[in-house]
Amino acid sequence: MSERRTVVITGASRGIGLAAARAFADLGDRVYGLSRSQGPAIDGVTYISVDLSDGAQIEAAFDRIDEETGRIDVVVANAGITKDQLTVRMSDDDFRMVIETNLVATFQVMRRSLKKMMRQRSGRIVCVSSIGAYIGLPGQANYAASKAGVIGMARAMAREVASRGVTVNVVAPGLIDTDMTSVLGEEKVEAMAAQIPAGRLGTADEVAGSIVFLASETAAYITGAILAVDGGMGMGL
Repeated sequence: MSERRTVVITGASRGIGLAAARAFADLGDRVYGLSRSQGPAIDGVTYISVDLSDGAQIEAAFDRIDEETGRIDVVVANAGITKDQLTVRMSDDDFRMVIETNLVATFQVMRRSLKKMMRQRSGRIVCVSSIGAYIGLPGQANYAASKAGVIGMARAMAREVASRGVTVNVVAPGLIDTDMTSVLGEEKVEAMAAQIPAGRLGTADEVAGSIVFLASETAAYITGAILAVDGGMGMGL
């Protein structure tokens, strides 16, 4: 990889994506954040406004990055949404919206990235899934399906591109202190935190640290792996 890597992060304006953007920028990497909203000003981070439900906008963003840097070294597929509801009350639209954003858009981002990385014969892709993919939390049939799909998709792609020097791995966060978690309400969050062996919520920076590791040269022989960052909540399930 080049000394100053080109790093692309989806959903980089807040939460885990923002923490990852800061972490890579601190390493001296050139970071592009793809999200609908503009994130805070960070040296080394350029935001591109992208509606990830629009494949044409994804292609345009990657074309711009390719023109400006000539390579794509690391991609963090982090963008995701929730539309929680018990299954019997969940609408088709809410199910489809979560699948489209969390799974289909992630596929489009990864497909576009791999085309470049395979030609370079180098690259790191890190997908952000969730322990909800294998624990299954009530009211999250759509979210669990999307995040489980990300794991299966990442492992299939990892097998396809390993011989080209490209790794594809997954980080599966547990209960992390972000805006997405805060909407659950303090009482529910406290009840869930009580079930975590570590006895607390994780931080976005802790997840970002795992992402940075999987994108490093140190992790060159790791691909198709799922790294749970969950305080022991899932115990590697």
